[in-house]
Amino acid sequence: MQTLVGWHIEMEFHEEGPRTTAAALVRLADGTEMRAHGYTSRHPSDPDQLRVGEEIAAARALNDLASQLLTKAHNEIQAVSPVPTHPLS
Repeated sequence: MQTLVGWHIEMEFHEEGPRTTAAALVRLADGTEMRAHGYTSRHPSDPDQLRVGEEIAAARALNDLASQLLTKAHNEIQAVSPVPTHPLS
């Protein structure tokens, strides 16, 4: 039997001058909500490309979210395993 599971990640952006911030939110099937943030700052001599700032800030937020998910998985494995494990990375 195959089970289909899906997650939806919400991503919001805030742009103020040269700084772009991203906030990510994911709700897991176990009810856990994880939030992560990322930001970027455009150098004053760089052209104004808002999409690029969003992409970099989003990537950094998703990287933070990935780290949180790996830590959660490690803790859940460690909770049921008698063998010491190393944090996932």
